[in-house]
Amino acid sequence: MCSIATAAALSLPISFSPYSKSISKRGFKAGFRVFAILGDENGLVDKKNPWAAIFEVEQPRFKVTHVQGKFVDVNEALEVARFDIQYCDWRARQDLLTIMLLHEKVVDVLNPLAREYKSIGTVKKELAELQQELAQAHRQVHISEARVGAAVDKLAYMEELVNDRLLQDRSVTETDGLSPAPSTSAESLETVKKKVPRKSLNVSGPVQPYHPGLKNFWYPVAFTSDLKDDTMVPMDCFEEPWVLFRGKDGKPGCIKNTCAHRACPLDLGSINEGRIQCPYHGWEYATDGTCEKMPSTKFVNVKLKALPCFEQEGMIWIWPGSDPPAATIPSLQPPAGFKIHAEIVMELPVEHGLLLDNLLDLAHAPFTHTSTFAKGWSVPSLVKFLTPASGLQGYWDPYPIDMEFKPPCIVLSTIGISKPGKLEGQSTSQCATHLHQLHVCLPSSKNKTRLLYRMSLDFAPILQYVPFIDHLWRHFAEKVLNEDLRLVLGQQDRMIKGENIWNMPVSYDKLGVRYRLWRDAVDRGVKQLPFSS
Repeated sequence: MCSIATAAALSLPISFSPYSKSISKRGFKAGFRVFAILGDENGLVDKKNPWAAIFEVEQPRFKVTHVQGKFVDVNEALEVARFDIQYCDWRARQDLLTIMLLHEKVVDVLNPLAREYKSIGTVKKELAELQQELAQAHRQVHISEARVGAAVDKLAYMEELVNDRLLQDRSVTETDGLSPAPSTSAESLETVKKKVPRKSLNVSGPVQPYHPGLKNFWYPVAFTSDLKDDTMVPMDCFEEPWVLFRGKDGKPGCIKNTCAHRACPLDLGSINEGRIQCPYHGWEYATDGTCEKMPSTKFVNVKLKALPCFEQEGMIWIWPGSDPPAATIPSLQPPAGFKIHAEIVMELPVEHGLLLDNLLDLAHAPFTHTSTFAKGWSVPSLVKFLTPASGLQGYWDPYPIDMEFKPPCIVLSTIGISKPGKLEGQSTSQCATHLHQLHVCLPSSKNKTRLLYRMSLDFAPILQYVPFIDHLWRHFAEKVLNEDLRLVLGQQDRMIKGENIWNMPVSYDKLGVRYRLWRDAVDRGVKQLPFSS
């Protein structure tokens, strides 16, 4: 079989001395001491074996950059890490192939035709030898698993350093003296980690006025099913009151929810022939804001402010910004095969950014939602959110949940639930059934959010027809939200008093951090927003 040097078998192919250079006043210049330790294993694939076509992968150790014992920059370290992952993949394939080949040998030894030409002692001896080889192969599999785990942990640490680079304070004075000199490379990893600056994500104090740039997006504000021909849907958006209703042509409109005459709320009135009638003196307004009737007085030209309003895929959208509306509206339809089971609207007494922070965080579930959906969840030793280098979507590990943030205030998630209420598998693809969720956090005011929630399932379609099932779903949704609200309201209280709610971000906060970086760019009026591609 193969012989592996002890150091190569028990060590990760790369190791880092986390800091080797000082952080200069000009910025972050971290160095990594990288040792490429790739084993001298011979390939295990027998070219003549039928399994070779499936498991044959080129040994990557001949490609790796030789950087042993020298300092390299972050890019070079990531390149070595990439080769390391390729090596782990190659090693895992070799381990699995070894076991499969040994299995074939066991079958050959136990072949009834072959046993006629062998003594019982010979068969026992061959089986004993094969058993030893199988035990060695299984040990190698455990070693490979440990190496993969160590590789992932070190890559997570590298990622944490990169995140900290994004989050470090823009003031150069805070970076002085925070990095050890090259002579202190023997410092423990924990000591060095404590010196990484983490202070530039500052979300504290009373909520500031919304930047005009945040208004220049399409916002979903209601479900189509809630806007009948003779109904009105009042709602607040960016501190202003609006009302939705349908005109004579059946198309939705959104006008200011304040009569031009005496500032009476229009939603207290009624719909009359596709116009909203004020309950005070009967003035009637069309969906474009034009007043078309003024009973008991001489008619004058009056027009209320109206927002661009559009209906698409079961949702009503508005454009509250001053820029021309975008040509297209993003699709929020559930994936193919899913059926919508519930659409719920709630008004929550919390700033919408805090609610988004909560929705983009899953690591809190086994501590917060212990009486609802996360009841019985184990607490993993490490929670990670894995995402492309430049993106606002990805998947959780070890939870089988895919998640995405869609600007400006939308969270989509798909949860694998092979058994009702249980999480199974390491990815959504490994689960037989799924729950898809849409959360829209509309900024009503500085301390109020209009939440639109939609739940879809790719199983049990008959549940749609169970009487009063919508009440059950709403009860469960409110129960989950109440578990979060008591915490988020506490955060809001501390934030208003000056506490920084993003004082110490860690690795599982990645998606929330990226949302805050995106939001910060909007608030600063940056033209090219981060994570936009």
